[in-house]
Amino acid sequence: MDRRVRDELTALHTRIAPRFARPEVRARVECYLVGLLEEVGRRNGWQMAEQIGDNRPDGVQRLLNKARWDAELIRDDLRNYVVERMGHPDGVLVITEAGFPKKGVKSVGVAQQFNPSTSRVENCQVGVFLAYASVRGMAFIDRALYLPQEWAEDDARRRGAGVPGGVRYVTNGELARSMLERAFEAGVHPRWVADSGFCGEYEELRERLEEKGHSYTLAVSSSHTLWKRIGGAPSWETAEPPYIRDSRPWKRVKADANGEWVDSREWVRHTH
Repeated sequence: MDRRVRDELTALHTRIAPRFARPEVRARVECYLVGLLEEVGRRNGWQMAEQIGDNRPDGVQRLLNKARWDAELIRDDLRNYVVERMGHPDGVLVITEAGFPKKGVKSVGVAQQFNPSTSRVENCQVGVFLAYASVRGMAFIDRALYLPQEWAEDDARRRGAGVPGGVRYVTNGELARSMLERAFEAGVHPRWVADSGFCGEYEELRERLEEKGHSYTLAVSSSHTLWKRIGGAPSWETAEPPYIRDSRPWKRVKADANGEWVDSREWVRHTH
């Protein structure tokens, strides 16, 4: 590992170390972080244990399953660390989804569902992630596991997998909105909010960004309804038309029809 990378990793570990009460757990966390950045075929318990010098996976599994530490506090530490080092006036918050194929049925949230990473319906878990990106780099600062409704409504299955009682079913759009709210409340001020192609359909998310005064570019489906003011510049409103300040009428159009009525001169190119 590059010396600069190792030094930076040590600095990060120093920041989060107080979140772990026992010194042996703090030491194992540092080894685990180093192992994650090394060349490992599969980052399961056995291979991670071998990478950090253990003969058995017990220590790694104990760290992840039984050791007491607050993942939410460490998430906040990581977010602050990233923004301190990568923060920039033109920084962007990026929302994305990722799927993780699974063979079994016991992993939390696993189900036959659309995997955004493979574009197939398959047995997998799905996570929503928030990243901060700027000219100084890009790093993830938040995450949430999607819990399908079939899981949320099955108390026995939830108890067996250790899902906390307060966790309820929410859409991926709601998960994204919660992560954005946490970032804003923590003082993260992005120039833009963008997504990988799934957030544009969530109207409440768009409305919340507009209320907060945040610019955004979120993808919508080709069948999504937009409003066009006839005889003038297009409106990109997706709800009912706002107050009409002149007599020009409005009509509904589908998003994939924009090429027919948006003059190329009306687009403004932005460069980073």
